[in-house]
Amino acid sequence: MDAAAVVAKAKDAGVHLVSFLYCDNAGIIRTKSTHVSALAGRMTSGIGFTKAQQAVRDGDVMETVTGMGPVGEFRLIPDPSTFQVLPYAPKRAMMLGDMMTLEGEPWPACPRDFLKRMIARAAGMGLKIVASFEPEWYLAKKEGDAFVPVDESPAFSGTGMTAPMAVIDDLLEALSDQGLQVEIYHPEAGWGQQEVSIRHAEALRAADNHVMYRETVRNVAWSHGYYASFAPKPYLDQLGNGCHIHISAWDLPGERNLFFESDKPYALGETGSLFLGGLMEHLRPLLALTAPSVNSYRRLVPNLFATAYNIYGPDNREAAVRIPSTLKGSEEGSVNLEYKPADSSANPYIALGGMIAAGLDGIERKLRPDEALMVDVDPATIPEAEFERRGIRRLPEDLSVATRELESDAVLLDAMGPMLAESYLAIRWGEWRLFSVNDVDFELKRHFYKY
Repeated sequence: MDAAAVVAKAKDAGVHLVSFLYCDNAGIIRTKSTHVSALAGRMTSGIGFTKAQQAVRDGDVMETVTGMGPVGEFRLIPDPSTFQVLPYAPKRAMMLGDMMTLEGEPWPACPRDFLKRMIARAAGMGLKIVASFEPEWYLAKKEGDAFVPVDESPAFSGTGMTAPMAVIDDLLEALSDQGLQVEIYHPEAGWGQQEVSIRHAEALRAADNHVMYRETVRNVAWSHGYYASFAPKPYLDQLGNGCHIHISAWDLPGERNLFFESDKPYALGETGSLFLGGLMEHLRPLLALTAPSVNSYRRLVPNLFATAYNIYGPDNREAAVRIPSTLKGSEEGSVNLEYKPADSSANPYIALGGMIAAGLDGIERKLRPDEALMVDVDPATIPEAEFERRGIRRLPEDLSVATRELESDAVLLDAMGPMLAESYLAIRWGEWRLFSVNDVDFELKRHFYKY
């Protein structure tokens, strides 16, 4: 769809406001809107934001970042291919945008452009990256100052389908209306916890889909009088909200899954194995991109199916990277890697861009995954002496450790580029300083509705 078609469609639908959305370095979805009467011009000129927005952390406090003070603008230019009339607000529409300089060039601090650059790098190696985000979230009512889960049902239970039924039915319709293909729905293990999985797509579309998904869930829940929270650990006594990222690499026409080799263990071939090697090589610093909030690390603990160790394995849900078993009748199409230490406090463009950079490094440097880290049992059953012998380690246990690891990873920082990397690290340290001097109630309250 081109700009003229977007304007015509918006007017035909009776839209008044069109929001231009982006996800910032703090993982927050932000937006400004244009009235439809000005949409034609804004398709070209975009909407201006202060450059300081990419240096803003929790509480809208600005960190000190080179070139991101009160002077200067980037322009958010909408991508016409992402235009959607909002089914939950039919007088409004939205598009995802790219941060551009006043001269019309990609602004180096743009997360969406970072992902585009990693996609282009993969394409230069003959790879088309396909991905999907698998988010979990809590549905709750607000009673006084407390967010109370919609029910107290067990995982996957029929009773858990009942209380949120009206919300879920409207959500499925709204997602479908926006071109997001729903694959699986179930109530998760936490009280009031939901999981609605969206079909995989090419990498940029997958990240765009996740932003649209978060907005849709939040708004549909609100229309029913509920709050939806994607916070990694909104309740200390319940399981956390993950957002596992599934990834595979195909040939450029999208006809052949390059991770697939039928005669290899788990059907994971040479390309997939080397990509896995790259993920494992950069796993610890990657956490600062994929689990970037202070709250993330309350989720990444042993024995909760959330992953806490630097291990991989076939269908091992305590592993950092799971090699899923193939689906009968779609063996080639279903081979992928599931990266588990991720949640929806992450900017999906930065998280996926970092994973691609790590995986491509594995392919370029032929980094085969360490066989000692392949675990096909519950890691809690492995004796401590064997942990040490095999090099099995806990993943970073708080944001400060993960951020220091990222600061030392030249591959990931070089891929991000100096401006995005500097601003991103400043946000991580700013949020660590804020939450490390406040109590857990402050943390939970600040995270619940922000994500």
